[in-house]
Amino acid sequence: MGSARILAVDDERDSCEALAEMLTAWGHKVETAFDAHEALRKAGEFRPDVVLSDLAMPETDGLGLLRTLRDELPDCPVVLLTGHGTIDAAVAAIREGAYDFIVKPVDTARLKVCIDRALEKKETMREVQGLRRRLKQLGATDFIGQSAVMRKVFDLIEKVAPSKASVAISGESGTGKEVVARSIHNLSQRRDKPFVAINCASIPATLIESEIFGHEKGAFTGADQRRPGVFELAHGGTLFLDELGEIPIELQAKLLRVLEEGRLRRLGGKVELEVDVRVLCATNRDLKKEIEAKRFREDLYFRLNVFQIHLPPLRERRDDVPILVQHFVEKFRGDSAKRVTGVHPDAMETLKNHEWPGNIRELRNAVERAVILCDGELIMREHLPPDMAGKSPERHTFRLPYGLSLDAVEREYILGSLQRNSNNKARTAEILGVSEKTLYNKLNRYAAEARQGKGGEGNTLSSGHGGSLINNGPEFR
Repeated sequence: MGSARILAVDDERDSCEALAEMLTAWGHKVETAFDAHEALRKAGEFRPDVVLSDLAMPETDGLGLLRTLRDELPDCPVVLLTGHGTIDAAVAAIREGAYDFIVKPVDTARLKVCIDRALEKKETMREVQGLRRRLKQLGATDFIGQSAVMRKVFDLIEKVAPSKASVAISGESGTGKEVVARSIHNLSQRRDKPFVAINCASIPATLIESEIFGHEKGAFTGADQRRPGVFELAHGGTLFLDELGEIPIELQAKLLRVLEEGRLRRLGGKVELEVDVRVLCATNRDLKKEIEAKRFREDLYFRLNVFQIHLPPLRERRDDVPILVQHFVEKFRGDSAKRVTGVHPDAMETLKNHEWPGNIRELRNAVERAVILCDGELIMREHLPPDMAGKSPERHTFRLPYGLSLDAVEREYILGSLQRNSNNKARTAEILGVSEKTLYNKLNRYAAEARQGKGGEGNTLSSGHGGSLINNGPEFR
């Protein structure tokens, strides 16, 4: 570490001056004080980076000085010097917020290391405070970023939000497309009305028409009561259709009519209903290619693609990683009652250099995990996911025993990929080169087979990827 301002406090003048001489020889700027009262006065004027104080002093001792400094200079580490007879008191001081204590006679090598670490912590806390101030300026939102590319995105959102235009939001999985949609809604005149979001890929093909347009009682087997669709639920507000490209071609004409005429008829219904809904959409598919392949209507594409917003992947906005990390630290610390305040520089460097294939969703999961594991104030590298910290290269390996059927191999690979991507289905589908709907269909089939006890070569599957993926038998939506 470089030169720092250090305040040395000891009622024994000779010891204090000797300590100051040594610290000065190490290149630091040093002030001395011979009691706690003088130390407080000089601390206010000198603004030290570190305070070295004797624990046992007449009148106000080192612990009393620590308590007052905690209010005056909350970010200043305090290192206490103590004799063997007062170690218990020094340990108690650590619990009250002292950075460390050193037993007299002072081991100079340990003192030097201790000061370097204290300065490192102060620098980290200074960065944390800076990030907190910037977060406060950005306001209470999950949409965080200060990079040039994100400032352009914010600018587009602010311009399009007050209009009635449909907006198509593009970007890789996990970049925050729904957050953009919600921001547009919150900045529009519809902010007091409903915001409804659905993922079209997660809805079975047999139910998607009912989900979007609603149904009347008796419209189909199992329709035992009338149910409104998402257009009705979003009346007056905003509807966000995620994975729009998954809507079957036969339903696209009906969707286009609702968009153009503002009227719909429930499945099995005879009466048309008026709806006033602003539609925002997103998709990972290249809709122009879908149009060429006759899987998406060109007129619907132009109706929804009035205004475009593209979200860059996190690897193209690494400057935003620190403030995003701090945002999630604050969020999850509050949820878990932890005392984590920030991230150690080494861990932050690892986070900044990661490729983030899962984008912000992956970052959020990594920070949540780290906050759970961290028992101190700063998240360290060992608290990060093993593959990120480079400790478990075996996670990149896919191994199978001989004798499995091709169907079992496919299932093993899909479940392994899902686990590798922290259960992020959109990202997993993208890596596997299949649609999200295809992935959901396969997962639902595996879950159904598990419920029926059809494991096939299931012993390998359940032991290799955590049986909860299929053994609980949920329907994936």
